[in-house]
Parts: sequence; C-alpha cells; structure tokens
Amino acid sequence: MPKIVLTGGGTAGHVTPNLALMPKLKEHGFDVFYIGSYDGIEKSLIEPTGTPYLGISSGKLRRYHDWKNFTDPFRVLKGIREAKQIMRNEKPSIIFSKGGFVSVPVSIAARRLRIPLIIHESDCTPGLANKLAFPFANKVCCNFPETVKYLPKGKGVYTGSPIREELLSGDKERGAKITGFTTDKPTILVIGGSTGSVAINNAVRNIVPKLTEKYQVIHVCGEANVDPEFNNIPNYFQIGYANEELKDFFALADMAVSRAGANTICEFLALRKPSILIPLPAASSRGDQILNAESFERQGFAKMLKQEDMTDERLLNDINDLFDNKEKYVEAMAKSPASNAVDTILNMILELVGSNKKNK
Repeated sequence: MPKIVLTGGGTAGHVTPNLALMPKLKEHGFDVFYIGSYDGIEKSLIEPTGTPYLGISSGKLRRYHDWKNFTDPFRVLKGIREAKQIMRNEKPSIIFSKGGFVSVPVSIAARRLRIPLIIHESDCTPGLANKLAFPFANKVCCNFPETVKYLPKGKGVYTGSPIREELLSGDKERGAKITGFTTDKPTILVIGGSTGSVAINNAVRNIVPKLTEKYQVIHVCGEANVDPEFNNIPNYFQIGYANEELKDFFALADMAVSRAGANTICEFLALRKPSILIPLPAASSRGDQILNAESFERQGFAKMLKQEDMTDERLLNDINDLFDNKEKYVEAMAKSPASNAVDTILNMILELVGSNKKNK
C-alpha cells in the first residue's frame, strides 16, 4: 500500500484542502498520515479524522524585525531532522504540501530523501513559506491562472483548490427546514470567514429590509456577531458558525456575498455559486484577497466590490445585478478547468508515484 504524507498548517486554509483530498486518497489505496506542528490548528483539525498525526518543530519566517527571528532558524533545523526521521520510518511514496511554515522543513526533508513533492498554492501570489519550498517541488498546483507565471518554469499547474466532498452533497430541502425558508424564493448566502466580517455584517444588516422583499438571506455572521435584534425577521436567518449545515445552505443558496479567501471562493466555483466578493482591504492584509477577487471577476465568476467603495445602495445594486445575470456567471464557472480539483490533483499524485517507482 503506497503511503502519502500530507502537510500544511498555521491556519485552517492550509488544512482544509488536505481534508478534502483524504477520502479520495484512501479510496485509491493510500495509507495517509499527516505532519504538522506540535500544537498548531492543524492538529485539532486532523486528529478527529483518525488520520495518524506526527508533530515536528516549526519556526515562523518573518519579514519584519522580531527577536524570535534569531531563534526560529534553530526550530526549523530541528523540524528538518524530525521530518527526515519520520519519513525514514514511514517510507512515504509522495508528499503533498498545502503550505504554511510547518511545511518548509517537510519540503526540505523530502528533497534530501528524494521523495516526490507536490505543493499547492492558494493565493494569486505565492506566500513566503511556499516560495522557500518551490525549489524542492516536482509540481506546484495553484488556484488562479495568473499564478502560473510566479511559479518555477515547468512546475506550475492550474488546478483549483480541492473542496470537501460533503459540500457537494447538500440538500436544498434540509437547508430550507433549518432556516425556515422556502425553496421557491431566491436565496443569498452571506459569509465573512470563520469569525465573520464586521464590515460585511453591518452593510448587509443595513439593507435587510430591502433585501428581504426579494430574497431570503442566510447570514453566517461569526459567533461574536449574532445580533438578537435581527431574530425573527421574515426571510432573514442568522447563525454564528455553520459546520454540518453549510452544505445545505450552499444547496439552498442561489448566490453569495463573501470575503475573498481562496478556499471559500473555490468552493463557490465548484458549487457554481455566483458571488459578490468584498476582499479584505490591502491595509489589513498582504492584498491577496484583492488579487483573488480580481481574478474571479476577470474570469466571469463573480463581481468584486472593494470595501472602501461599499455603500448600502452599491451593495444592493450589485446583488440585484448579479442575480439578474446569474446564468452568465454559472455558465462561465461550468467551463472552468479548475472546477474539479480533487480528481486533477489525485491523478497528478498517482502519476508521480508511478513514475517514481519506474525510476527506482
């Protein structure tokens, strides 16, 4: 049975695509195990799946001055030694890395042990950890066609992002039952990331009276942002965090209003949900969400609305325009080669494992 190491961590976005790949890998006979940091968020997300989890030392590589910059290189060196030892013991056939700083020692160890490595880059422009690991990779997958030019020549492949299979199995009727909505009125899913977005929450709530004349609104607002004043408003349903229910909300929704995190918008693509994307402003991020949203708008999958340009009237007009033209957006998404990333990446893994066996 071939073994595969999955790695990536630091944020949920560096883990959820790995979770999406796991079922298919197991279906194809892979023995899957995970390398992450000792106590990062990846540990709490992976261990409940029953997948063997092995922790290593991990430093953070900062672009700014911090006294930890002097000690973290030693943590990275320790992580390389630990990753090498794990891989000598487990003898994996291949490694798939989703990025984050824990993936750097794993990628270096892979090169030293001559184990094939596939990296996945989520954003339009590569993050620092992945940039450091690119020289050790056989292939680098990406979510956006514009990213290929930033990747090592001959390695970049536009695949899109693996999304969890369960999101494809949502039930529209169940979504209507949870929310108290009907299935014959257009529905908007508003989602601002795992903790919600205050800017999006406020903008949507400002126009709830007008929105709910025409639409049903499912508002995933963040646990700390549930507002009792908005309970019991007809055609409006708020929830702090959606887990099991999310697939059913997606099934019921005709379109979305959202931040522009790479994994979330790739879910919209796979599920053919046109969206209004309101990226995090450049002042509070490295600007990756702006590039993500611009790419989706350019490809005809979404409309971008910059937070600094957002007014109540503009948001309402953009939502109405998106709905009136939603078939055009759905058609563009259906033609995208990045709408079935799990199978594309799985085939790449199988091909590399096969060619590596022949060369030994």
